[in-house]
Amino acid sequence: MTDEQPGPHATGFVEVEGGASIFWEESGVPDGVPALWLHGGPGGSLGSGWYRSHFDLSRYRLIGIDQRGSGKSLPNILDARDRLDEHTTQRLIADIEQVREAMGVERWVVAGVSWGTTLALAYAQEHPDRVIALGLVAVTTTSREEVDWITEGVGRVFPEEWARFERDSGRRDGERVIEAYARRLREGDVAERAAAASAWDRWESAHVSLDSPERVGQLFADARTREAFATLVTHFWSRDGFLTSDQAVLARMERIVDIPGALVHGRRDISGPAVTAWRLHQRWPASELTIVEAEGHGGAEESAVLRAALDRFALLAP
Repeated sequence: MTDEQPGPHATGFVEVEGGASIFWEESGVPDGVPALWLHGGPGGSLGSGWYRSHFDLSRYRLIGIDQRGSGKSLPNILDARDRLDEHTTQRLIADIEQVREAMGVERWVVAGVSWGTTLALAYAQEHPDRVIALGLVAVTTTSREEVDWITEGVGRVFPEEWARFERDSGRRDGERVIEAYARRLREGDVAERAAAASAWDRWESAHVSLDSPERVGQLFADARTREAFATLVTHFWSRDGFLTSDQAVLARMERIVDIPGALVHGRRDISGPAVTAWRLHQRWPASELTIVEAEGHGGAEESAVLRAALDRFALLAP
């Protein structure tokens, strides 16, 4: 699948609580089925717009957003590091609702990738009456079990890279690796933050590399993008996505039990094993689960399956 997609026909910002501005872009047709795309991370962005390829833009009114502190949204987390505590999943859910209201949307299809699937699920559980259907690829729920696997357990598969990652974390006695990186990216001086971001970036490139070993080394070429991403992802992951106890995604599945959903996941996704998607499916009778045998954390076939599901969901809106 090419990253080159038709550009959006409108862009703008929605002012949300706390003085932040959420960047949005709109594609498709004005009278189409409203849809929202949630990017990965935390700390990713809409990027080149590849996400639009999942939607039939002759039938959808597609809105993509850069989440608070990410991408083109303002302020960038690196320019407001002292406001990092304002960045929680619950705050992101509230931001989404403010965007929905500002865009004049009553209900929409919500889709996302990786961390975006966690956020989509948490949003739907908080506002089930606003969601027509959910399309999720590379499924996560950002539980403690998932975070510990991706930052420590998966080191059994990439032991040489993990040894370097753990050494470069500078963790203190009793400190989890993820907590060490979050601390250094929040409290360190300029040089320490840059070093931590670089080490985090190398590890990210390693654990998603099963299908593409040549990618090991650097995920983000731009130093500022690299540090912003690492700052947000470690902040959220070190706190289990702010979805602990009764706020955990799996603990609230009864709230979306009747919402149609598509779960698409790669069998070879070593950094996010398929058991997460499977557990969700077991508690979600209205969902369909597709495991793509030959792919990892996203891929062309997974995108095609998601596209087919979103085509079906476009028929559900009145």
